[in-house]
Amino acid sequence: MTTERRRKLLDSGVDSRFKVTALIVQSVLLGLAVAFIVVLVKPSLIRPAADAGDVARASYAAAVAASSPAVANVYTTINRLDGAAAPDRVLGSAVVIDPNGYLVTNWHVIRGADRIRVQLADGRVAVPTLVGADPDTEIALLRIDAPNLPSIALGRSDSLQVGDVVLAIGNSLGLSHTVTMGIVSATGRGQLGVTTFEDFIQTDAAINVGNSGGALVNAKGELVGINTAVTSSTARDPEPPEGIGFAIPINLVRGVMTELIANGRVIRGHLGIEGTDLPPRLARVYGLERPAFRLDVVAPGSSAEAAGLKAGDVLAAIGADEVASERQATNLIAAGRPGDRVRIRVARAGGEVFETEAVLEERPQRDGT
Repeated sequence: MTTERRRKLLDSGVDSRFKVTALIVQSVLLGLAVAFIVVLVKPSLIRPAADAGDVARASYAAAVAASSPAVANVYTTINRLDGAAAPDRVLGSAVVIDPNGYLVTNWHVIRGADRIRVQLADGRVAVPTLVGADPDTEIALLRIDAPNLPSIALGRSDSLQVGDVVLAIGNSLGLSHTVTMGIVSATGRGQLGVTTFEDFIQTDAAINVGNSGGALVNAKGELVGINTAVTSSTARDPEPPEGIGFAIPINLVRGVMTELIANGRVIRGHLGIEGTDLPPRLARVYGLERPAFRLDVVAPGSSAEAAGLKAGDVLAAIGADEVASERQATNLIAAGRPGDRVRIRVARAGGEVFETEAVLEERPQRDGT
């Protein structure tokens, strides 16, 4: 092959490769141009699709719509000593908990009232009757006679976990159906000095004056608690703490409501004792290596006295349950009914231990209820 022939063939190959490369570049540029135009017209194509659960969690409007209609405002009147007409006071909230007309609120919302009115979310106003109240748990039950009452789904407070989202709905500061959001900060809170039997849900959802008796609902709009209290200011810190509120769990409300409907009061067992919690170092005097509950008062004529209990004794066990605190002892005794016989294990100073049997009385009602 001549040199000229070889040169022509090489030139031909280079030219072909150049044409192919140019074609590829042209195609890429054309594709990018088309993609750019499509993105301008429909930019959502380059955004990842939102997960359905994320969309649902972005708003709690459905939960509020399902539960808020069942929350009512509560107005009370207390007659003045001079006989003049007293204006209504907006004190709190209530929740229509049953389509038969039952509303749950807090006992302190209606305590001492001469007249009670409730205003439903649809504007209707009714004068309820007081079915009963339980100051030991701060629960009161009202009933109204009205058609087509809203209902609210009842959840389970024993399934709540710290971190769950909750919504507080009530007549906050007179602003009807105010909704605030927070999380469950703790469950089973006690020893707050609010009620005798305490098992509160703690939440950081804002609870203000007027929220008492209102609804605490979960993210599905189910009632899980009745808003009751907030922490108060102290001499050391005059500003009330923020983000600490408490609600009565719905599981407790259910039981109290059943008793109030059946009896007009909650019937609990009673021994007639008062006492002090002992740390392990003091409980060792009684031969115990754990916290204990020592009796300081045994009421004369009580079932505790009849069972042989004395001031200074330690309740080591009630039935099959070891007792470590006054709160636990009170709850175990109150869970019984008047007439029930309970076995009690008692420890006395010096290591003497014996068992006795007590017949429960009925726990006295508080505040004249």
